[in-house]
Formats: sequence, structure tokens, C-alpha cells
Amino acid sequence: MHGMTAARAYQARSADRNLREQEADVFRRATAALRQAQSGQEIDRVRAVADNSLLWSTLEITLKDPLNALPNALRGSLISVGKTVQREMSSKAPDLAFLIGINEQITAGLIGA
Repeated sequence: MHGMTAARAYQARSADRNLREQEADVFRRATAALRQAQSGQEIDRVRAVADNSLLWSTLEITLKDPLNALPNALRGSLISVGKTVQREMSSKAPDLAFLIGINEQITAGLIGA
């Protein structure tokens, strides 16, 4: 019973937040993991980069969806940034500061900063 109440509370809270805020939170979490990986162990870096890669892969798929409502120019720009991010993440020693900076810029754009 308690679990159902918690689930309903979460759903109600999520419905109160707009999609851009939710997307910004996903980028914040990925960015926090990348920050932690800068001073963490190798496994922290591997996990953070893998999670960030999944985020950017998902974003690219979403941006390529013909039903995506963003303007075509913005979609194209974000896909281009995503390809750069993916290329960096696939390198032997990804520049975590670069990845953090890109994620922070995307977060700022999502929250209108």
C-alpha cells in the first residue's frame, strides 16, 4: 500500500514539472557523475562516460524523430554537438571537462539560463 502511495506522489510531482525541467535534471545527473569521475576510480569514469553516451544516443534518436517539434536548424545543431560528444567519449581518454562543459551548456539552454 505504501509503495502505491509513493508511486502516485512521484507521478503527481512529475506531472507538475515541465518536460524541459525533467530533461535538465537528466543532464544534471550525467554531469554530476562525470564530475565525480574526474577524481574517482577508473570504474567511475567508465560508468559516467557510458551513462553520458546513452544519454546522447537517446537524444540523437529523439532529435531524428520526424515528430520532434523542435525547429530543424536547432535539431541539426544538437545532433552535430552530439556527434562531437560521442566522438570524444569513444576516445581512449575522454576529456571529462569538455563533456561536463557541453552538458552544462545544454542544461542552461533547457532551463533558459
